Amino acid sequence: MPSHSETRILPYTSQQMFDLVMDIGKYPEFLPWCIGARINSQSKNNLEADVLIGYKMFRESFSSRVHFTNPKEIEVEYLKGPMRHLHNTWIFKDLQAGRCQVDFYVDFSLKAKLLESLVDQFFQKALMKMINAFDDRAVEIYGTKTLNRDRHQPC
Repeated sequence: MPSHSETRILPYTSQQMFDLVMDIGKYPEFLPWCIGARINSQSKNNLEADVLIGYKMFRESFSSRVHFTNPKEIEVEYLKGPMRHLHNTWIFKDLQAGRCQVDFYVDFSLKAKLLESLVDQFFQKALMKMINAFDDRAVEIYGTKTLNRDRHQPC
């Protein structure tokens, strides 16, 4: 499967974006294809969560461990489910005027070759839809700020 990295400058603080990404229980409210999410355990800098993804007749859940340093970084480690591997990181850096830089990286592969070839065809479009859902959620929660949001700044 392909990987993807992207950098965006957003009109929110690192803390705001960190909080938004860490609000895993709310993912079904705004994240495409996410139909369930729950945190199973949490400590000071780690949590374990299950996410249920669905599209039409397809339903799969996966478990991950999330390591985080508030409000600077989130790293997702795959535990179990339909994937061979998953690596996902978010890095947040405060900038001037209440803005932040968000660096996002994801790389994963699926166990089922047939499903992987299907996902591979739509990977970029689906990924952009999911990343933009986080941007849209920030506007919904924090309001529109005065920054021209460029949705496409791949690294």
